[in-house]
Amino acid sequence: MAKIMVVDDETDLEILIKQKFRKQIRQNEYEFVFAINGRDALEKLVEHPGIDIVLSDINMPEMDGLTLLSELHESSPLIKSVIVSAYGDMENIRVAMNRGAFDFITKPINFEDLTLTMEKTLKHAREIRKTLQAIKENNILRMYVDENVLNFMGGQEYESKIMANESIEGTVMFVDVCGFTKISETTSPDIVVTMLNTYFDAMVKEIMEQDGIIDKFIGDAVMAVFRGEYHLDRAIDAALAIRNQVNGFPNVENKENFKPKVSIGIKSGEMISGNIGSATLKRLDYTVIGDTVNTAARLQDAAKENQIIICEGCYEQVKEAFKCENLGSITMKNKAQPLTVYNVLE
Repeated sequence: MAKIMVVDDETDLEILIKQKFRKQIRQNEYEFVFAINGRDALEKLVEHPGIDIVLSDINMPEMDGLTLLSELHESSPLIKSVIVSAYGDMENIRVAMNRGAFDFITKPINFEDLTLTMEKTLKHAREIRKTLQAIKENNILRMYVDENVLNFMGGQEYESKIMANESIEGTVMFVDVCGFTKISETTSPDIVVTMLNTYFDAMVKEIMEQDGIIDKFIGDAVMAVFRGEYHLDRAIDAALAIRNQVNGFPNVENKENFKPKVSIGIKSGEMISGNIGSATLKRLDYTVIGDTVNTAARLQDAAKENQIIICEGCYEQVKEAFKCENLGSITMKNKAQPLTVYNVLE
């Protein structure tokens, strides 16, 4: 229902408005609020929030319509105003427009013209509110959704490709905060969240510095994906920076002398990228899946504090760029053969 304020010191106009728009009022299309001058209008705007448009005369006692326009521009810029006045000379029209009037109608009122002007003004006001709401929602959405997902949603083929996927070459990295689960058992939830967000913020900055994508947060762990040129090198650079950053955090007082450390697993290779989930339930996760992802997660499980574990295949690709130590072979779930792993030192 549109909320319309009518500001005019002629009380007969209120009766006329209610008669001419009685059908729309009964059908809850319009709700009218009446004021006798500009000062009264400003007071009633406080009493009746959500006014969409204002129809105002010019010549009124205490505060005229042109002064009201200036006040509205300062206090309620989203409210659109239409001047309805017998003073239809060009000077008044120009002053009204310069002070923010959306349109100008002369008296005596042609109600067919008034109706069209009201609908046009209401449409404009709603579009502005909708745009501002979309901006607000988009800013909130950016806090929860990766920028790559937002770019995908904005693409022309979004609807047709919502459940499509592609094979990509990239690197997956899992970073876990060691020993944090034990701390969370004896610490209040608000402190746990604050601590974890502090650690995550440091990790995310280093991942983004290397053009990585935050795929998801999993409890006290982060999953990141790197694509493009030198994706493995950039993932390792991010891992080294994360380790250094987290090692720089102080001990947590009165929490069993907890000192944050990370364990990291990295794997490069082919994986499936796309929206994984249920279109019926309308719950999808834009992520990567496949053996490369599973292996990276298990390498992280095998890593100890301050270790950055990679497999032999990754080591062969970066051995000239990074100093690594051979940790021997480990047996991994669902892997027939033991896997030779390396710890990246620097």
